[in-house]
Amino acid sequence: MTAALWQRYQDWLYYHAGLGLYLDISRMGFDDGLVAQLAPKFERAFKDMAALEGGAIANPDEDRMVGHYWLRNPDLAPTAALKNSITETLAQVKDFARQVHSGAVRPPSGSRFTDILSIGIGGSALGPQFVAEALTPADAPLTIHFIDNTDPSGIDRVIERLGDRLATTLTIVISKSGGTPEPRNGMVEVKQAYSARGLNFAQHACAVTGSGSQLDRLAQAENWLTVFPMEDWVGGRTSELSAVGLVSAALLTIDIDGLLAGAKQMDDATRIPDLKTNPAALLALAWHHAGNGKGEKDMVVLPYKDSLLLFSRYLQQLVMESLGKALDLDGNPVYQGIAVYGNKGSTDQHAYVQQLREGVPNFFLTFIEVLKDRAGESIEVEAGATSGDFLSGFCRAAAAPCSTMAATRSP
Repeated sequence: MTAALWQRYQDWLYYHAGLGLYLDISRMGFDDGLVAQLAPKFERAFKDMAALEGGAIANPDEDRMVGHYWLRNPDLAPTAALKNSITETLAQVKDFARQVHSGAVRPPSGSRFTDILSIGIGGSALGPQFVAEALTPADAPLTIHFIDNTDPSGIDRVIERLGDRLATTLTIVISKSGGTPEPRNGMVEVKQAYSARGLNFAQHACAVTGSGSQLDRLAQAENWLTVFPMEDWVGGRTSELSAVGLVSAALLTIDIDGLLAGAKQMDDATRIPDLKTNPAALLALAWHHAGNGKGEKDMVVLPYKDSLLLFSRYLQQLVMESLGKALDLDGNPVYQGIAVYGNKGSTDQHAYVQQLREGVPNFFLTFIEVLKDRAGESIEVEAGATSGDFLSGFCRAAAAPCSTMAATRSP
């Protein structure tokens, strides 16, 4: 590493001590001129974000607030009613999980629920799937399954996989309106599967939906186990830390308080109105530079951890649905966004990384390294080296030649 590159690394490395998170954008080729040019835009973005978090209308067409950040810090909610709704829903989620785990809420034909069947689409499926894959403990008291499409054979495979355990399966139907075709069709198919086995679907079902929605009315009329609110001011792609994701996470004994606390810490970091000490702003700078402010290059995400397999899929919706726009807020044509794809390392070093290294340079890379190998001790797979050492080495070797990349590391 040259002295200049080492200095640039020190200048642009971000570290969050509370979260143990490093972010390195030093290999992105922006210069001081671009940073100066974007300074007024960052200043405006900081002010706009503060206004949004204060309850400003984000989308004039829908006349809605955007408040997913209030979910992890209810004190920021603009009204007492909103704050109470958040805290009451969280208490409801925890109480329901406790009752399921204790057997106080149980299937008619068994002492405990053994499985969860989550039915949703988009963020209502991707968020819970990603978190379940990444964080479910090995000794979780329930096993989770997902229906996230209206594919008949896909639905059949899930039902067949459950087999006789359908009788001890808790089904969560997630749909803000209740009218979205994919979750509605999944619900109808699953209701039929329960009925075909002589089971009462309502005694196995709960809903996450908007107050007064079609699904809410149905669940109340059929006396489902419970209904959790899905707030109007939480978009699907940012709903994971609402009841949408917290219900299944709590049932799987994932630490939802820890999730919320970590998200709050990161939210606090992204509110700092200073480019070099705000990780979201640093990523925005890197992405703007890589795509010339118009998404001219794709973003490839390479997490070096099996548990982050679904991260790129989750980011596809989060980034592409958020940024993919034909018009700006003033109605001017922009046709911009950032395409996201990826899988995991080091698997991809034996797959499409070949094209990334030697093919068309129409992308930039984000490498993600998790610094903690496993919960226990690691054996040496060869003298002086563990499997985790190899994984870290593969990550750093793949990243070393790259001139357009960002890297994040966390414990």
